[in-house]
Amino acid sequence: MSAGRVILVDDEEDVRLATGQTLELEGYKVATFARADRALERIGRDFDGILISDIRMPGMDGLELLRAARERDPELPVILITGHGDVPLAVEAMRAGAYDFLEKPFDPKHLTDAVARASRMRRLTLENRALRSRLDRGDALEAVLVGRAPVMVELRQKLRAVAATDADVLILGATGTGKELAARAIHDLSERRDKPFVAVNMAALPETMIESELFGHEAGAFAGAHRARFGKFEHARGGTLLLDEIGAAPLALQAKLLRVIEERVIERLGSNEMVPLDVRFLASTKEDLDALVAAGRFRDDLYYRLAVVSLNLPPLAERGQDVPRLFQHLVTEAALRYRREAPQVTPEILTALSGREWAGNVRELRNAADRFVLGLGIDNAAPERKAPGLAGRVDRFEKGAIAAELAIHGGNLKATYESLGLSRKTLYEKMQKHRLRREDFARTSARDSGGEAGD
Repeated sequence: MSAGRVILVDDEEDVRLATGQTLELEGYKVATFARADRALERIGRDFDGILISDIRMPGMDGLELLRAARERDPELPVILITGHGDVPLAVEAMRAGAYDFLEKPFDPKHLTDAVARASRMRRLTLENRALRSRLDRGDALEAVLVGRAPVMVELRQKLRAVAATDADVLILGATGTGKELAARAIHDLSERRDKPFVAVNMAALPETMIESELFGHEAGAFAGAHRARFGKFEHARGGTLLLDEIGAAPLALQAKLLRVIEERVIERLGSNEMVPLDVRFLASTKEDLDALVAAGRFRDDLYYRLAVVSLNLPPLAERGQDVPRLFQHLVTEAALRYRREAPQVTPEILTALSGREWAGNVRELRNAADRFVLGLGIDNAAPERKAPGLAGRVDRFEKGAIAAELAIHGGNLKATYESLGLSRKTLYEKMQKHRLRREDFARTSARDSGGEAGD
């Protein structure tokens, strides 16, 4: 697999050939030019590589090329080379936006290290642009609920459909599956997107304060209520209210919630005045509400009122093929959040991640991505779970290895079976066995351009 693309410009043929060979041995795809103007024709915002140029050349020199290239793409990493040890020239180049500056004769290791850093920065830049582009094209949901497994495709379809209505929704899912992300996505895709989104964690509020927090109160309603206060219901007027961990709501409160949801009116504590409420209600829980109803801990009428429309967020165990793509996405997000370059995610890392159970789901995988970006490793990111038998371990490793290679190669089957040392027929058979689909790993860029990710 190529380490990246490099455009190399130098008017000295022997230097050009030697430098090009050094980079090709490191896995880079190198295009060499003796003239800067010819190299400039290959550079644009979509160029997925970096530029290396000598400074002192006839015609357009390296500094002019740097400025012209950065006019086309201000975020393009450009490494400049000089054989003159000209400190003022180096300062001018860095001020003009050069990524790095090398002096001839340079150590090949110094060159390859600089190119590796610049290439990682370029990949991160293009990944961030792709994310922003998907948001601009209205694909915000796929950027939030990442995954191409059939269960995720179906989830996004249902979510888009329900978001376009004003229906109340019950969101079900284990810890870490992204219930609040789904709730925010419903709000952001709805006509209420410009109004407030208010989330209330029912499990975190003390029972003595929960009604005041939700309904608000008038001055003097209870000891310490010196002035009137809006509650969460009124703060969410016109928008969306998420009742997170609804299963933790006390029974006495559940009856009041049912009335609010059905009648869309509230009474502040200490008041007899009915306040109309224009709010969309979403509720979420990791609990089995059927079991809570059977145990008498949750009102069946509230449950049935909330469950008219329900969305189930699948655990990672049901979409293991998404782990490689999702981890790469989370690494990109973490790099942005921590203002760091995204480290390279190797096939070995993706294979190891794909073989884990991820009982904490996306939240646990996000923690692993954060550790990875911060340089803390991923070995202890997911504690060991009860191990399956030998056959199960072999199957899980095999599925993870194939999924990782498919993710790395964007669904390209030829590149995948060659990197794994398999025949085409064997790869097809193993993909069928593990229910892996090529299209679930196809790169967005290939799909958008109408290209194929196959052989």
